[in-house]
Amino acid sequence: MHHFSYKDTTYEVDEQGFLLNPKFWDSNFAEGMAKECGIESLTSEHWDAINHLREVYLSTGVCPTIFSLCKAIGLRPREMKALFPTGYHRGLCRIAGVHYLLYRLPDNSHALENTADLKALSGKKQYQVDVRGFLVDPDNWDPHYAMHRALEMKIPQGELTESHWRVIEYLRDVNKREKRIPTIYETCETCQLDLEQMEALFPDGYHRGALKIAGLRFVK
Repeated sequence: MHHFSYKDTTYEVDEQGFLLNPKFWDSNFAEGMAKECGIESLTSEHWDAINHLREVYLSTGVCPTIFSLCKAIGLRPREMKALFPTGYHRGLCRIAGVHYLLYRLPDNSHALENTADLKALSGKKQYQVDVRGFLVDPDNWDPHYAMHRALEMKIPQGELTESHWRVIEYLRDVNKREKRIPTIYETCETCQLDLEQMEALFPDGYHRGALKIAGLRFVK
């Protein structure tokens, strides 16, 4: 367990600075975490995004995708990047006190996707995944895993096109070489996609879609 302090208030966070329990979020946390993300002060545009994200999470129990949030508040990708330069999840979601892997249970408690499970997806090979299907060991990934994951998602007929593979291969290449997950901004720019095209490729979202299919996840 880690702690983050701002203006005499201390919060419990994970290794990445995500608030462990969203109910302890307040504007003080947002202001302090914004500084950690390189944002000196939060403007009304920042707060529009923060408040909408929290409203969606509190009403549905799930972190909204960047696609749905941008559409809801009328932000273009460049505008989102300018507001939250460290990324959607590592910027906006962290400031708003909502982890993309966090979901609300029916009893209003919260859980993180960190429980290992074994699923056999093809033949005799087994892939160790967490409770939401993220591959635990990225080295265990193969194209067959990607195709099975695609079948479970909203990708038409589960068919991975050349554009899908370009994104998947970029994500895995960066992760292998630099031991990190690139932001959606980096991926769109490198793969020459705009946000609408990325959404069309991965309707479930960047993390719950593209990263999951690529066999990657954030490790706490």
